[in-house]
Parts: sequence; structure tokens; C-alpha cells
Amino acid sequence: MPGIDLLLATTARLRAPDGCPWDREQTHRSICDCLVEEVAELVQAIDRDDVANLREELGDLLFHVAMHAQMASEAGQFTFDDVAREVNEKMVRRHPHVFGDGAKLGSADAVVTQWEQIKLKEKGAGKPTVFKDLPPSLNALLTAREVWKQVRKKQLAVGDKVDVAAVDAEAQGLTEEAAGRRLFALVAACRDAGIDPDSALRRHTAGVVAEAERLSSQG
Repeated sequence: MPGIDLLLATTARLRAPDGCPWDREQTHRSICDCLVEEVAELVQAIDRDDVANLREELGDLLFHVAMHAQMASEAGQFTFDDVAREVNEKMVRRHPHVFGDGAKLGSADAVVTQWEQIKLKEKGAGKPTVFKDLPPSLNALLTAREVWKQVRKKQLAVGDKVDVAAVDAEAQGLTEEAAGRRLFALVAACRDAGIDPDSALRRHTAGVVAEAERLSSQG
């Protein structure tokens, strides 16, 4: 039996009336913290180039997908197969340069642009927004990175919220090691100054978004 079929059978057995009391009690919401933890452990394995642990953590994450799908199946909502088919169809649909008659694309940036155009059309949205919606649970650092990505990509004005020239200068020759050292030093300084770095970054990023949207609406 294929491994995925074994996993799905095991998951269903755990949730069966005579299965595991703990697994039977779980809901989509009750295991969210476990899901976040598993993703963090997967990222850690990637950071450490630990291939054996990477395989294990991918399995743990896959079990969560199977678990959520099993709970949805019990409620008559959808199955694991529905999840797999839907994401497969999405990947095919959003890669017309590979699976369809779309023009061949020569760069990763062109692929991302096409992906976003197709996604916008699929969602039935009207005029593109200045910034795409980001999950509110996304941590402040990743949110700031995504916002700056959109600023650069769409050449948005941000007023005095960001010193663009300073960012350009800072990026020249910047390495991961140097970035880590500077970020750690800034977080440490925030701690000594009684500042929550996460809140500070989250609030400033919100200000950047607001200013970019204001200036965009004026243009």
C-alpha cells in the first residue's frame, strides 16, 4: 500500500469511535498551536541542513494535513483527495507556460507577475489593491519583508516612512551573517530600552502601508 494511503488509514483509525481519545477530541482550532510548532521545527531542520530531520518534520506536517482533512471528511465537507486535486489543479492552472499554451517565461520575476495576475482573475477581484492581503497571524518580520517587496515591485512612494537611499546603501554587500548580527544587536538594544521589537516593527510597517496607500490614491 502506498505510504500516503497508509497515513490516511492510520489517521482515520485514530479518529474512529474506538480510536485514540486525544485524537478524537481534537478540532481544527485545537491543534493550531501544534501546527505552528511543526512548521517551526521544519524550518529549523532546513536551517540546519538536517536532511534526516527534514524528512521527519515533513512527515509531521503531512500528518497535520491528513488530520485536518479527516476531520473535514467526517463533517461531510471535503476529503484529502479533494485537497490534493484542488491544489494540483491550481498549480497547473497558474503555470500555463509549463502545462498550457502560454508564452514561455524567461525569469522567476515574470512567473510571479503572471501568477498574481491569474490569481487576481480567479478571485474575481476588480482593481488591484496597493498591497495584497496578508494573514494577520504572519509575524512582524515576514510582514515587513512582504510589504517592502510590494513597495519595490510596484515602485510605490512611501514618503518619509522609509529612507530608501539608506536601504539601498545597507543592502550593498550585505551578508546573512552580517544581517543576523545587526538584527540581533537591534533586538538586544530594544530589550534594554524597554521596547518590544515585534510591536515596534508591526506598527511601523502598518504606517508604511498606510502612507503608500495614501500617496497611491493621490496619484
